[in-house]
Amino acid sequence: MRHTLPIAPQFYVTAPQPCPYLEGRMERKLFTALQGEHAQRLNDTLSKQGFRRSQNVLYRPSCAECSACLSARIRVADFEPNRTQRKVLKKAGDLRRNATSPWATEDQFALFRRYLDARHADGGMADMDIFEFAAMIEETPIKSRVIEYSTTAGDKGRNRALSAVCLTDVFDDGLSMVYSFYDPDLTDLSLGTYVILDHIAIAREAGLPYVYLGYWVPGSRKMGYKSSYSALEIYKGGRWQDLGDPRGHGAELHPLSMDPIAEQVARINLPEARSGRE
Repeated sequence: MRHTLPIAPQFYVTAPQPCPYLEGRMERKLFTALQGEHAQRLNDTLSKQGFRRSQNVLYRPSCAECSACLSARIRVADFEPNRTQRKVLKKAGDLRRNATSPWATEDQFALFRRYLDARHADGGMADMDIFEFAAMIEETPIKSRVIEYSTTAGDKGRNRALSAVCLTDVFDDGLSMVYSFYDPDLTDLSLGTYVILDHIAIAREAGLPYVYLGYWVPGSRKMGYKSSYSALEIYKGGRWQDLGDPRGHGAELHPLSMDPIAEQVARINLPEARSGRE
């Protein structure tokens, strides 16, 4: 008799803390450790259910009275850039892409600090030092890449300056943009947009159907840009669906927004660990 055994990780809930996206709200996360020989399979499976990776942890929002955060991904085959995005592709056409192993460098950290100081000086990462930065990049138990983008600098393009970086996870069905940062002085190149567009191109070349963008949060200016990409899907009500009209999704508070933790965990689909024989 053949049978399969599911991977059975333990799930935990963080203590409430101020929400980084919606003022005056408290966030809470459901999370589990990502480790061992089944890490890649667990990551692939849970990412399809709205989870995100941060180093050796998989998490998704589980706020007591709010369900605004919605995992978002782009269907690569159906994506069509709009007029603004086509201009970005043309303007940033001189960028050179370099995919490397997840290994932190001093150049990356210097760019990361400039980005934070200019764009997120009051954010949760504002005090990160080089060791914490290295941990963010290097502590990954799954298939990850660092995608670097460089612009021409100096005489006749012989020297190039690091201008954007994205830590990217490789799933069985797509690419996940874990974290990206870029030169805040190159606003004319719209580097944040370009990096997303280039990841769509990378996924298309690799035959991967999705690019995962993290969470889209209606009512949050920080996350509003994600709704500008065509063929965007969100994970809502336990399934992936077209975003449709962004105005049709609310961020209102309600005491019954989220089910009890035990019910949430019971509904999580887990991958099979191995096959056995009796």
